[in-house]
Amino acid sequence: MSSGPGESDLAQMRACPHCDALFRLPELGPRERADCARCGAVLVAPQAQAFTRTVALAATALILMAGAVFGPFLDLSTAGMESSASVLDAIEAFSDGIMFPLSLAVGALIVVIPALRLSLILYTLAPMLRGGAPLPRAGQAFRLADQLKPWSMAEIFLIGVAVALVKVAGLASVHPGVAFWALCGLVLVTVLQDNSMDKESVWHAIETRRGAPDGSLGRAVDQRLKGPAA
Repeated sequence: MSSGPGESDLAQMRACPHCDALFRLPELGPRERADCARCGAVLVAPQAQAFTRTVALAATALILMAGAVFGPFLDLSTAGMESSASVLDAIEAFSDGIMFPLSLAVGALIVVIPALRLSLILYTLAPMLRGGAPLPRAGQAFRLADQLKPWSMAEIFLIGVAVALVKVAGLASVHPGVAFWALCGLVLVTVLQDNSMDKESVWHAIETRRGAPDGSLGRAVDQRLKGPAA
């Protein structure tokens, strides 16, 4: 009687996220990818040093987030009067009366949710940089980070500020502060971080490294999927 598929065989199987076709993955190196033969969707696109790059960019984004929130955002001057505002001032501007829920929404969408999402990514990936085992509930943390992505709207806030600056520029002198440039950097770094993160490799590393505290199994998986683990 023939035996069933082994663990290594199952580890090579992938279902297309769009059409559910099942494939046996070939050996892939960095900068190579496997596409679905039925619908053309990307199954795996491993990148060398993906974990290290994603962690570094997420940590950088958190630092820029702190600068964007607490630093001076804009300085306005007109007719001898000057005024400065920060992101916190923009959030508190709607904190009176019936506009208070709007203040909470603005604070959550441009500060709390982006910071939480970056923290969850760091929680998931940082312990696995050198082939170690994931922290408890790393899978739930990474899933929540992925679900929060559409609600992280720092870039939408930046676009709104840019539109407002065009209208205000004719009425007053506008001088962007440190926080403005920190927010610009935050949006750019976040885009780079999202593009560098290989979610397939992350999920596979989380699943295979459970119960392997020495990280040997995780390092083998990283070598097969995307080259060096760090």
